[in-house]
Amino acid sequence: MTASLTSPLFPPSPKSSLSGDGNDFNVSPLASLDATELRKFIEFGRGPSESPSFSTLNKAFEYHADKTPHAIAAMHGNRSISYQVLNQHAEQLATFLQQLGVKPGDSVGLFLTRSIPMLTGMMACLKIGANYVPQHAGVAPHPQLEHIVETARIKIVLTLSQHKQSLPAFDDCTVIELDNLLKSSEFLSLKIAGKRPTKPQHTCFILFTSGTTGKPNGVQVTHKNVCNIVMTSPGNLGVKPGMRVAQILSIAFDMSAWEVFVALCHGATLLIRDKVIEHTAVNADVIIATPSVLGQIDPEKCRDVSVVAVAGEPCPKPLADTWGAFCDFYNCCGPTETTIINTAKLYRPGDSLTIGKPTPNNTVYVLNEKLEPCAIGEVGEMWAGGICVTKGYLANADLSQARYRADPFLGDGHVMFRTRDLGRWTPCGELEHYGRTDDQVKVKGFRVELDAVSSIIEQVPACRLAVTLKADANHLVSFVAPASVNEQDAINHVASHLPYYCVPVRVMAFETLPLTPRGKIDKRALQALYDESQNQGGKSA
Repeated sequence: MTASLTSPLFPPSPKSSLSGDGNDFNVSPLASLDATELRKFIEFGRGPSESPSFSTLNKAFEYHADKTPHAIAAMHGNRSISYQVLNQHAEQLATFLQQLGVKPGDSVGLFLTRSIPMLTGMMACLKIGANYVPQHAGVAPHPQLEHIVETARIKIVLTLSQHKQSLPAFDDCTVIELDNLLKSSEFLSLKIAGKRPTKPQHTCFILFTSGTTGKPNGVQVTHKNVCNIVMTSPGNLGVKPGMRVAQILSIAFDMSAWEVFVALCHGATLLIRDKVIEHTAVNADVIIATPSVLGQIDPEKCRDVSVVAVAGEPCPKPLADTWGAFCDFYNCCGPTETTIINTAKLYRPGDSLTIGKPTPNNTVYVLNEKLEPCAIGEVGEMWAGGICVTKGYLANADLSQARYRADPFLGDGHVMFRTRDLGRWTPCGELEHYGRTDDQVKVKGFRVELDAVSSIIEQVPACRLAVTLKADANHLVSFVAPASVNEQDAINHVASHLPYYCVPVRVMAFETLPLTPRGKIDKRALQALYDESQNQGGKSA
């Protein structure tokens, strides 16, 4: 069957001019494709159509609070809270915030650490159509917090008593100790009042980037965006009432929202971690993590885990093989700007480890530098479209215009996002990830994909994880774990599989590799380790 440019995926749309790179799309941006190429572009690039069961996150939570009021919503150490009590506290806090003047569309700072009061703060904001701005207290530096308060125009910050003294003295901003407030007699006797005006298009939270290369930018994520992931398959991860979902990631990281809402929107119990991740993981049915964080957990102690999902960075195949041998293992991909994940692959040992296919109601396009579709099997940059594309960067119109563009393929007012991830379609319609555009470097005049080098090293027996960086204009350096990996074996393995310019000059082995506060490999710290080894008279490049 020949696909049509007026199919449901590609409705007719007026000419749209996209200023990026000076390219203009005409009425038929796919006119250059033949019938077979067009069919695959549509078939591969479009996720299935599904309707989330709820259009706002708080409505989904409230449904379970009404249906199973005595079920345990969350546990943290020796504390627990039922759905009924969590909902009651969130309603009272919502009323309290309204009395302080918080309105739909306003931002409330949530500067604290993983806790049950954290959940109360989240839900209270959502109930009144406001959004919360999460930051991990004690980790985020003061200038970053001050920038966030100013940019998001935050007037109320919710924190915990243990963190209040460590926060900056914000101008024109009230800081509330949420744990003490929730225990006060005044709060507990507060009568619930006010309207609950939340709508799907309301922003539910604003995620600020880590800011390691400059001031962090706030990504505006809506209820509609998040509901589309946590209330459709595979993003719902099969979570049902009675299941236990681990909450192990930083609250400033978008994947933590996946943990929280996939549990509370499906009547499950959220297990909030303490200092030792494994204490939580071993008791969970579902684990969501970056590959680096998952690598810290002993799979032998987690044989009762039924579902694991990883995203945020490339997944080593040995890690996928280990966990995929006894549970449903999802390898996923997607930047914050496309709401947690926009592709997913249910991986089984023996499969090709791809990032899968687009999630429901979402699209992925592999485009060249002229923003034209690449041929199947050709590497290009991935652009993401569909329901999960977020509202753009807060108070940064220039960056929003550079990364968010009118979607010429969907048309009809849709927007697509430039992920800066490289990928290509396999013949069966799955996406292979080829790293970031900024991870594609030139060495000795040749283009090298750093993740491709790391993947080869991870084939070395006993190698659990590998990361490759550009040491200088002519050399690469790789870092591996555990420390028992033999440097020369790793170098020889790369030399036998890749061209000479891909062979790292050093392979530095450590028992574990350093992580950022968000659970990803800390490449700046690795570069510092290499530089230090050179300064101390290590093997010269």
